[in-house]
Amino acid sequence: MGLLDEVGKIAGAVAAVEAAEKVDPEAGLLTKGVAAVAGFEGAGALESLVEKKDGEKQDDADNAQATDDTNPQA
Repeated sequence: MGLLDEVGKIAGAVAAVEAAEKVDPEAGLLTKGVAAVAGFEGAGALESLVEKKDGEKQDDADNAQATDDTNPQA
């Protein structure tokens, strides 16, 4: 998933630059560069958070399955 992670980060950078241009149509190169870096890093952080949450859900599901297997109620 490394390639898809990078594509998500690039999409975040592009979206941030577009947003900066909408806010300030005459935004300079520095402003656009800062927006691109912030979007890239923000998308990466968001993606990591989502992966962490998915991992926690999987762990919870595994723990629930293990509990169900050891305590049959039949």
